[in-house]
Order: sequence, then structure tokens, then C-alpha cells
Amino acid sequence: MRNFTTAMAAALLLAGAAHAEDVKLRMATIAPNLGAAISMATFANVVNDNLDGVEIEVSGGGAATLHMMEVARGNLEMSMTSPVVYNLMSAGAAMYANEPEAPELAKNLRLLMWYPYGAYHFAVRADSDIELLDDIEGASVFLGPQGGGAYNAARGWVAATTGLVAGEDYDAITANWQTGYQAFLDGKIDVYVNGCLDPCGQFIQFTETENVRFIGPESHEGEAVDKFLGQFRYLAEVPAGMYDGQTNDSAVMSFDTAVGIGVRADLDEETVYRITRTFWENLDQVTSDAPWAKALNVEFGASKRGLMELHPGAVRYYREAGVLE
Repeated sequence: MRNFTTAMAAALLLAGAAHAEDVKLRMATIAPNLGAAISMATFANVVNDNLDGVEIEVSGGGAATLHMMEVARGNLEMSMTSPVVYNLMSAGAAMYANEPEAPELAKNLRLLMWYPYGAYHFAVRADSDIELLDDIEGASVFLGPQGGGAYNAARGWVAATTGLVAGEDYDAITANWQTGYQAFLDGKIDVYVNGCLDPCGQFIQFTETENVRFIGPESHEGEAVDKFLGQFRYLAEVPAGMYDGQTNDSAVMSFDTAVGIGVRADLDEETVYRITRTFWENLDQVTSDAPWAKALNVEFGASKRGLMELHPGAVRYYREAGVLE
């Protein structure tokens, strides 16, 4: 487990370490120790190691919702995106309600690939008296950074499955990813939420010294849940036996969603084609050392999800690969 954690950290450090090349692409991710950011750093590593003439420079931290705006403005070339968040940006809704330029900026974003975000893990200490999501009334909970896509998704799942409302029935603390996790490590909050592909670095670290229990709702069925899941989220289980200090005897029901790598619509088609092809043709370099990478596949990557369209360079590769007509 320790070696795996080290490998993940090395992936992020190496992602921006390629020597100077002809084309430099700036990629922004969320907090670099999170699973979705590690997937993006892995993408950059694979491209940097196998494609001459291109260097992807990765910077971690901040919110993907803001990174998408910066890509569209031309200040970045690549960032994380999601079907739900892109649709909201196009409509100027939710976290973009006070960003009047968001719908127009969304027109300058295209998709390179989708990948699974990972099941949302709702975690408590093993000795906690919180055994179900329905028990978090009055508890202190880190759902994710407020205003971000993860926060909105976790809050929505709790409301849909239990009827509990953040800020009314339980305390949804205001924190970024780093301070939210540290608060859980320090025992200052009751529930910590993180969506990731197992094994997740945060829970590997936590269970080195303490035991953890993942909690789910009493029921994950009903009209409210169906409405919450919509077209872009889907039920997913947090497996038992993934961590040495995990006390769950059986899998716990949660949900998952797709996230993706978004690029500027005006980015050179040949460049996007080359980096897309290079990644998928060399993915087997990382799967043996990173079990979570096995969740990545080209059919999922090219699938239609929401309003966001594939970049023409990505379309060209996916047609060659036989996953698009």
C-alpha cells in the first residue's frame, strides 16, 4: 500500500517534468492527491513519455468549475470537466448563475475523453455511532469545497436518499479538499466524503493508523433518487475489503459519475489527435502499477454524455479506434 501511495505521488511530480518540447499545453487539475487529478496527471505522464514534440504541464489545486472558465478564455489548454457541470455552464445555472459570460465561454470548450470519477465514499471512523447516511442529522460533514461539482453532487445524494438538507439538518463545513481531509484526520468532523477509484490514497493513509467505515443510505430507491441520478450519474458500490482498516463486511451503495478532460475548442486538431492517440495506445504502461487505471477504457472515453461535444482531433482518433462511426 505504501508503495502504491508513493507511485501516485510520483505520477503527479513527473507530469510536468518533461524536458522542453515544441508544443506546451497547460493542464489544471483539482487538488493533486485526489483520484480524478491523478488520472489527469497519468494522462500527462503517458503523453510526455511517448510523444515527441508535446509537453503537458500540470498544475494542481483549485476548482474545476473555475478551470473550465480559464480554458475557455484561453488561459489554459486543458482542465477537468463533467457532463453535469458543462451543462450548467452552458445554461449559466447553479455555480455559474453569477457568471454572465459562462454560456458564451462554454462554446469554446470541447471534450478529449471521459473517465469514471469514482464512487463517492461517505466515511466515518469505525467507532462512530453513525451507521447510515440517515444518521448524519446534527453531524459535521465535509462534502467537498462549497460551490464545486463534488459538493453539489454529494449534497444532492444525501438529500435524495435521506431527505436531510445541508445547513439545516447537518453542518456542511466550508473547506477546500486539503483542509477538509485534514479535519477528518484530526477528528474535528464526523463524516468525510471523497469520490475516487479504489484504492484511494486518502483512505490508504487514514487506515494506516485508524479504522474506517463507509456508510450508505437505508434506501437508494425512489423517485427522488431517480431524479438525482438523471442521465449522467449512476449507482455504484464501495466494495468491502479494499483497505486494511476497513470494517465494512459488505459493499455499500453509493453513486458515481463521469468526469473528463476538456480542451479549448480552438486547440489545433492535429495536436489533440496525437495526444489522444498516444494516451490510449500506451495506457497499458500504467495499469500494472495503478489498479484504478483499469477503470479507464476507450469506449467510455468516447461516449456521448450531455451537451459537450468531442474535439475534432479526438473524434478522428476514436473513429480510427472503431468506437465512433
